[in-house]
Amino acid sequence: MRKSILKFALIIPVLAGLCFTTSADNAKKNKKKVPEITTANNVSIDEALHDFGTIKESDGNVTTVFTVTNNSKKPIVLQQVKISCGCTAVSYTKEPIEKGKTGEVKAVYKPKGRPGPFEKTITITIAASDQTETVQVKIKGKVEP
Repeated sequence: MRKSILKFALIIPVLAGLCFTTSADNAKKNKKKVPEITTANNVSIDEALHDFGTIKESDGNVTTVFTVTNNSKKPIVLQQVKISCGCTAVSYTKEPIEKGKTGEVKAVYKPKGRPGPFEKTITITIAASDQTETVQVKIKGKVEP
């Protein structure tokens, strides 16, 4: 009797661990990923919206990188990148992005003194040999004091 109780006592934590792991895996699978953007010039950006989730103001700036892939047959240039607010800073690939290669737009959100939810727009102007187009990506999240 004592051995069966001991076995049962050992099995319960293992089963509980499996349940928690499965729940965490399901939560990751069920998280909605905003699809990538594909432009008329056949340029793709890996995500249209990056959600930082809840961040702490005291932890400082948060950063994400949007990857820009040139799927066209000619080089492209990230001609201009504009931000919707001074609370966000960007840097981006300035050299031409050859066909099949990638560049990036790095966005840094500065939460200091900005508690509450936020959603900011980054406007990217992409120049191809025959046309220029503009696309928007977004960052969002919630700042806790």
